[in-house]
Amino acid sequence: MGFRYFLGIDVAKAKLDCLLLDSVKDRRRSKVVTNTAEGWLALVNWLAKQGAALEDVHAILEPTGTYHEGVLFSLAQSGIAISVVNPAQLRRFAEGLGVRTKTDASDSAVLARFGAMVAPETWQPAPLKARELRALLARRDAVAQDLQRERNRAEQLSVDTPERVRQSLREAISFLEDELRALQEAIDQHIDDDPGLKRIWDLLQSIPGVGQRVADHFTALLAGRDFASAEQLAAYIGLVPTEWQSGSSIKGRPRMSKAGSASLRQLLYMPAVVATRHNPHVHALYNRLLSKGKAKMSALGAAMHMLARLCFGVVRSGQPYRADWLVKT
Repeated sequence: MGFRYFLGIDVAKAKLDCLLLDSVKDRRRSKVVTNTAEGWLALVNWLAKQGAALEDVHAILEPTGTYHEGVLFSLAQSGIAISVVNPAQLRRFAEGLGVRTKTDASDSAVLARFGAMVAPETWQPAPLKARELRALLARRDAVAQDLQRERNRAEQLSVDTPERVRQSLREAISFLEDELRALQEAIDQHIDDDPGLKRIWDLLQSIPGVGQRVADHFTALLAGRDFASAEQLAAYIGLVPTEWQSGSSIKGRPRMSKAGSASLRQLLYMPAVVATRHNPHVHALYNRLLSKGKAKMSALGAAMHMLARLCFGVVRSGQPYRADWLVKT
């Protein structure tokens, strides 16, 4: 679908800096609204005053923690097409335009121009059950991090640490351990209660090297986002190797793009290490690359890539993992 208007939205906690680009008349209009329900409504009304039919508007914004979620869902419900752009991709685009200043106004202008020139894929909201699972997982991971920090503090106590401090740490650790167990039980129950989520989770668990945490997170990911291919999933996570070449003589070593989700890459690291020993596909790939002289970290990156592709494969096919699968490498 072709759009006439491109709305760049720079999101902050308290406000939205917006720039509307009319691609036919090459005209720009700016607007600042509060990042509240009233501000989102004011933005839609302002678009109407500019003569922009909502079905002709393509809004573009960057993810900013949770601050972008309200306007994202509000504009989608109004019938406006929206794209959520990877910040690293947007920075490269801005550099290509020669934009060196970074202000809220300039960011919204870059976002609008990115929409007009690149035509990014439009965002679709994930199903409610997938969004709820993602929220549960985010809370579980936050509690797990807090628990590890408290355990680290307990290990670093000196011999003269007062007993009250020791007691406080014991109580905090006990509370966080109970909360972590309760959240994991809620996650397990949430998945078990939904046939669609349970189907994905069971398929993922059939892959050697994929444990509970990977299955939990990839269930939320694959249930909430429709990837067209395994390569698209790998690119989303940031597992696609990139090369740097200048002319015919200067060539850098291929590296992972790291343009995607850092948390998912971190999540896959240890499972990929396990999979190099216990998963036939990952084991064969890893050892073949080592035999060719590849560095261990490079081979491990390829193992992570393979593991992500296998996750996509079992869910897309609806069939549990099989060691005799032919997987293109």
